[in-house]
Amino acid sequence: MILITGASSGLGAALAKRYADLGEQVMISGRNQARLAGVAQASRNLHPLAADLCDEKGVATLLDTLATMSGGAALDTVVHCAGSGYFGPIAEQQADEIHKLMHNNVTSSILLVRELVKRYQDTPLHLVVVMSTAAQQPKAGESTYCAAKWAVRGFIESVRLELKGKPMKIIAVYPGGMDTGFWPSSGMSLDTSSFMSADEAAEMLQGALKATAHGHIADITIARG
Repeated sequence: MILITGASSGLGAALAKRYADLGEQVMISGRNQARLAGVAQASRNLHPLAADLCDEKGVATLLDTLATMSGGAALDTVVHCAGSGYFGPIAEQQADEIHKLMHNNVTSSILLVRELVKRYQDTPLHLVVVMSTAAQQPKAGESTYCAAKWAVRGFIESVRLELKGKPMKIIAVYPGGMDTGFWPSSGMSLDTSSFMSADEAAEMLQGALKATAHGHIADITIARG
């Protein structure tokens, strides 16, 4: 069984549909119940669970509900795609939007990973944390977005050290720009016609996530162009 967060659109939705088409039972999470329900219409293997990952009770309830709905199936993969963007010159950025950006990217990741580690650190769970190439290099006009993604990267690298020797594994994913609704919602206007589609990125990620009995991919960069 697979849990995918941020699955109401973009990469999360595309990846969920791909796994569902393979017969996997996929629990999809997001804050917007209506949009999740729309994604779930694509397959009977998709099961929507609305949740606010910035709230610790919301995270706990999500995982409790997941265990109830699973019918005894083991959770073997979590793909954390949830997040948001906010761009522009630093002098023009608004404090409330910066706070929202940090909550949606950093706080949500910390609370979700913390709860997963508490519950699953001694089980063979693969936790896939989707960030951005903004977590690998600085970008003008994306200062606070880079700050958020670099924070998530530092956090998961540190948790990896805590999990050393345990069956639970973290896989870090750094996708480049995709042609999705992410950009309009972030306030940045640009031509994304040459960007990869969410389905293209999902196809590459799904192929890269295959593991063997004695190994797994630890870091994945999905470059565009």
